[in-house]
Amino acid sequence: MIEGVTATPLKIIATPGGDVYHGIRNDDPGYVGFGEAYFSSVLEGTVKPWKRHRRMTLNLIVIHGLIRFVVHDDRRQSATCGVTTEYRMGPSDFYGRLTVSPGLWMAFQGLASGASFLLNVASIPHDPTEADRHACDAFPFDWSSK
Repeated sequence: MIEGVTATPLKIIATPGGDVYHGIRNDDPGYVGFGEAYFSSVLEGTVKPWKRHRRMTLNLIVIHGLIRFVVHDDRRQSATCGVTTEYRMGPSDFYGRLTVSPGLWMAFQGLASGASFLLNVASIPHDPTEADRHACDAFPFDWSSK
């Protein structure tokens, strides 16, 4: 586990008219404020390249499909500096919330047939100037493995 990343299992409550999928509450660990919530899709096999937020905490929930999140820690002061960890998330695999603190690199890939969808409950509104970006091959990871 990388310092500053938490994978929290969430409940799916079956109801006759359709299931309820828990997301996040303001008293949950990992909740550090609300800036915006948005949905994003990723097609099977597509890798969304490395991004590091300087101020934003991410709270990621895969609501449909299966997504592989890969987090890399290059923070020199961190006990997990140099560690790269993979998290697979989706309702049929691990339904939960992945909380990623600022300063960590993250990339992700769609693994399910068709499109997978995620919800991000971000701590601040989107600001394109607060994130750094790298290409998919910037850190050692084999994106071809399933």
